Amino acid sequence: MATHHAPILTVTPNPALDVSTSVDRVVAEHKMRCGSTRLDPGGGGVNVSRVVRNLGGRSLAVYTAGGPTGAAYRELLEREGVAGRVVRIGESTRESFTVDETGSREQFRFVLQGPSLTEPEWRDMLAAIAEDMPDHGFVVPSGSLPPGVPVDFYARIARLAREHDTRCVVDTSGESLRAALDEGVYLIKPSKRELGELTGASLDDDAALVDAATELVDAGRCEVVALTLGGAGAIVVTAEQTLRLPTPRVEVRSTVGAGDSFLGGFLLSLARGGELREAFRTGVAAGSATAALPATELCGARAVAELAEGLDPAPVA
Repeated sequence: MATHHAPILTVTPNPALDVSTSVDRVVAEHKMRCGSTRLDPGGGGVNVSRVVRNLGGRSLAVYTAGGPTGAAYRELLEREGVAGRVVRIGESTRESFTVDETGSREQFRFVLQGPSLTEPEWRDMLAAIAEDMPDHGFVVPSGSLPPGVPVDFYARIARLAREHDTRCVVDTSGESLRAALDEGVYLIKPSKRELGELTGASLDDDAALVDAATELVDAGRCEVVALTLGGAGAIVVTAEQTLRLPTPRVEVRSTVGAGDSFLGGFLLSLARGGELREAFRTGVAAGSATAALPATELCGARAVAELAEGLDPAPVA
């Protein structure tokens, strides 16, 4: 782990080999000749690790891999210089497929069926996480849970984190997020839809969003809610402050990985000792910098620094 910031461990139980290409127009029943193809090692926690590396930090990524796609995935991640610990599984790592339609500038995203994990496999992953859990650092379980993994998997990681005085940052949805919140975590990054599902509230304006996030914080289920709203920006809520930022003006080319980039930038800034306000600026800048790039490419340090310079988080009354 790097010595210039608190240690970071990311967890990706359901990674995906991201395949991206382009065609002029998607037409049913036609053979469509595609443009160049790009391959990236994707999935929530791994993308966070890749962004941390792009921004000059270091992390350890724990992830599953199996079959030919798993071998390709591991090679790509190693080529990028991201330190990883592989938990081997019997079934093949899933793929996701992104097609940019150049004529309309629309994007089509297909996520293929993922592998099922056996109980010994997910327990192996939990053991690896326990062994690598950093003291006084951050652990980031992120992404969907594959079939076979118990719904409280991330809650179990949160419990392990507490034993090491490590802050648990969870980015998932549905019942696995609810279970993690029942255990108590440091930070969550829901979308508007995910926050509505958690609280059962109708979130029609900023006041309703802030009230729903504050409810989670006041109940002790998390310390920070980083609410991402796509083109409408983001809101961060803690017990002490509520901040809002609009999205910087960029030409959006692909939203793949933008949320993971937000989290990677936000997290690395905190790990470096930055205040919440600075971390928020960096996170929004990182998400926007990724959205300005094609296909599955992730942001770089220079673009993030340039975008962050023009951002000024405002308190929400």
